[in-house]
Amino acid sequence: MFLAWNEMKNNKLRFTLIVGVLMLVSYLVFFLSGLASGLENLNREAVDKWEADGIILTEESDISLPQSSMTVEDFDGGGADDYALLSQLNAIASVGDTKANVSIFGINDDEFIMPTIIEGEAFQNEGEVIADDSMKEEGFEIGDELDLSSSEETLIITGFTDNAKFNAAPVLYTDLPTVQKVRYGEAAENSENQINGIVVRVDNLKEVSIENDLQVIETETFIENLPGYSEQNLTLTFMIYFLFVISAVILAIFLYVLTIQKISIFGVMKAQGISNGYLAKSVIAQTFLLSFSGIMIGFILTLITGYFLPAAVPVAFNFVDMLIYGFVLIIVSILGALFSIQTIVKIDPLEAIGG
Repeated sequence: MFLAWNEMKNNKLRFTLIVGVLMLVSYLVFFLSGLASGLENLNREAVDKWEADGIILTEESDISLPQSSMTVEDFDGGGADDYALLSQLNAIASVGDTKANVSIFGINDDEFIMPTIIEGEAFQNEGEVIADDSMKEEGFEIGDELDLSSSEETLIITGFTDNAKFNAAPVLYTDLPTVQKVRYGEAAENSENQINGIVVRVDNLKEVSIENDLQVIETETFIENLPGYSEQNLTLTFMIYFLFVISAVILAIFLYVLTIQKISIFGVMKAQGISNGYLAKSVIAQTFLLSFSGIMIGFILTLITGYFLPAAVPVAFNFVDMLIYGFVLIIVSILGALFSIQTIVKIDPLEAIGG
């Protein structure tokens, strides 16, 4: 450690450049992890809010809530500790020039998926909705009368709830008859018992008794099958993994060049009896100090950036993930330093000092 620290003090510019590169790589890794968490939350907030164990859909729906269609009578609650009926459709809601893609949830207000109201009041009559509070930032207010695409029905916002997005769209909660009117129009009376799914709470999903054309899906499996959810997470995760490799390669190149420049110095030190083990420990200690410094600066810059980002940017920092990624960056940086250690071990003291 003494040798590593003294060399860094005497060559501030060189090592500042290395720290700067590691800082940029770690900054990008941390920011991408925050973006991945934020986008993940946008897709699953409303589902997580159910605090449910599973959902019942039709087998032919391919684990897609909008593609599932059943009747209220298809499930009698057998085996479930608690269950809630759910009808869902997508639409574009607008008030004047203000528009938003929304997901409309038809629910019963006495069942467990009824959201908590943070402003205003719950829906009481047909055509009234509770909206996700992110819609306030887009210009929607309590009392607004929403026009819907592909429907002549209008909805009135009576209150707001928080953390209610489904597949990246803010959710409008309303009663089941309202969703039927929006979906079927004048034919709603003939389809009043139609729903898309049944959310269940139970310790063991296998104990839930269902009809042959239905299936019970675990909540996490349902989320993973949301359109684009897995592909989006996989893409960002691969980007983070590639940055780990890039970090190792960059540091390996820097340290290797520095090692080549100091071959004669290392030769003299080995001729004086300093062991390969001591020199290797010095390189590893130096690499640790450089990577730790760069990663800590990148971490701080990420938090500062997140503080000033507008709410429209879906970033959510998971400190456990960031800690893991920081640890991995240090490990891959040390692995990158192994090339320099291998070079040091092969140095012949006589050749290095020109003997």
